[in-house]
Amino acid sequence: MSLAIVHSRSLDGLAAAAVTVEVHLANGLPSFTLVGLADTEVKEARERVRAALQNSGLSFPHNKKIIVNLAPAELPKEGGRFDLPIALGLLAASGQIDGSKLDQLECAGELSLAGELRPVRGALAMSLALKRDGSGRLLVLPMLSAAEAALVAEVPVLQAGHLLDLVAALQPGSEQPLVFAQPSARAAAPALPDLRDIKGQAGAKRALEIAAAGQHSLLLVGPPGTGKSMLAQRLAGLLPPLDNDAALESAAMLSLAGQFDLARWGQRVMRSPHHSASSVALVGGGSPPRPGEISLALHGVLFLDELPEFNRAALEALREPMESGQILISRAARQALFPASFQLIAAMNPCPCGHLGNPLRACRCTPDQVARYQGRLSGPFLDRLDLQIEVPMVAPSALAAAADGEPSSSVALRVAAARERQLARQGCSNALLPPQALDQHGLPDKAAMDLLLKAAARLAWSGRSYHRVLRVARSIADLAGSREIGAAQMAEAVQLRRGLGGASP
Repeated sequence: MSLAIVHSRSLDGLAAAAVTVEVHLANGLPSFTLVGLADTEVKEARERVRAALQNSGLSFPHNKKIIVNLAPAELPKEGGRFDLPIALGLLAASGQIDGSKLDQLECAGELSLAGELRPVRGALAMSLALKRDGSGRLLVLPMLSAAEAALVAEVPVLQAGHLLDLVAALQPGSEQPLVFAQPSARAAAPALPDLRDIKGQAGAKRALEIAAAGQHSLLLVGPPGTGKSMLAQRLAGLLPPLDNDAALESAAMLSLAGQFDLARWGQRVMRSPHHSASSVALVGGGSPPRPGEISLALHGVLFLDELPEFNRAALEALREPMESGQILISRAARQALFPASFQLIAAMNPCPCGHLGNPLRACRCTPDQVARYQGRLSGPFLDRLDLQIEVPMVAPSALAAAADGEPSSSVALRVAAARERQLARQGCSNALLPPQALDQHGLPDKAAMDLLLKAAARLAWSGRSYHRVLRVARSIADLAGSREIGAAQMAEAVQLRRGLGGASP
C-alpha cells in the first residue's frame, strides 16, 4: 500500500483554488476510481493517463486498486488540467519517480495518448494565485501555458513538452534540471484604428475624448452611416496603456476563456458582442460559471452596437455591474465572483428605419413606432449612461471637402494628462468617484452650480443623473487643466446628456 500527493489548482472564477491530488495504491480487485466532485472531462483522465504511461514506456499499476481523490471534495473540478498531476501521482505511488520532489511543485496539464503535454486554460490565473499564496512552490506547466504564466515575474515557472521530461528530472538521485519558462517574445502589437480616419463629426469626437478622459460610458445616437461604429472602435486607442497589475488581471481573465494574445499585452481590450447575445453571454454563467463579455472586457471597452436590438433582460443585467464593477453569479450549488470593471460605449439608430432627424432622407416611421423602438431601453439603464449624444448625418460633399482630423496620438496625450490629474487628486478616474468624494473634488464655481441645479430641475433629473453630469464636468475641467469647474464646462456637460429625442431621461 502506498500514497502520493501532488499539488495542483482548479479554476474558481478568476481565482485558482488549490487542489491536492491524492493517489492511493492498494491490493485488491484491480480498479481505477476517481473521486472529488470531478466533471466528465476529469473522469476521462483515467483513460488518457493509462494510455500516456504505456505509450511513454512507463509502468501502469494494472494489478492494483487505484483511488484518486481531488481535495477539497466540495470544489468542482473540470477540464483536462488534472491529467498531469494524476499521472505523476501514479508514478510516485508506484516508486517510478521520487515522490518527495513533488512537495515543492504545483502542476497542471492535459496529456495526449502519446504522453505529450497540451496547454490548459487559466495559466495566468494559476500563476497569480501562487503569487498571492506565497507558498514558494514551482509551477510546472506545458510549454505554451508556461510562457503565459511566466508573465508573473515573481513566480518561477517550469515548462515541459512531454511527460518523460518530468519523469527524467524526478527520478531518485537524478540531477537533470527542469527548464525554466520565459515569456514568449512579444510581436509588434497590431495598430489600433486612428481617429484621423473620421472626417467631420467634431462634436462626437469631443464626446469620445471626454469619455476617455474620465472613463465615462457613452451612447451614440444617429442615422446609419454616420460613423458611430468607427468612433466606438477608436476609443481604445485614446486610453492610457495598462499598468502591469491591470495588464495581468486583464490577461488572466482572457486566459480563463482561452483568448489571451501575448501580442496585445498591455493594450485595452475591446469586446463587441453581437446583439443576439444572451444575458449569460454578457454577464457570465453556466456550470461551472464562466466569465461573460463584461468580465472579458476587464479594464477595457465593451461596445454594444444596435443597442435596442439586444435582449432587454441582457441589458438590464448590466445595471448592477456598471455600478459595482463586479458580478456575483449565484447558483444553487455555488457562487462565482468575477470582476467587471469596463467602459461601456453603445450605438443605436434613433428609430426603426434609422433616419429620424436625417436631413438627407425622410423618416418613414410613425410616432408610435419611434416610441416603441426607443422604449426598448429602460429609463434605469439609460440613467446609468454618462454621455448621450446625437451623431448627425454629414453630406458626402462635406466629407469630401473636410480636412484630415486630429490623430489619436494627439488626443491620447491630452487624455493621459487628464487621467494623471485625476489620479493625483483622488486616486481614481472621475467616473468612479463616489458621491462623498465628488462633493470634495467636484469644485464647481457658483455660476456652474446654479446652471447644474437649473438643468436638473428643468429636465427632472434623478440624483444619479445629477452626479453623473457633475463627474463629466469634472473631466472636462481636467482636460482644460482647470482646478474648478466653470460655467462653460458645466454647460458642455449638460449638453452632452441630451438623451434620446433631445431630452434627458
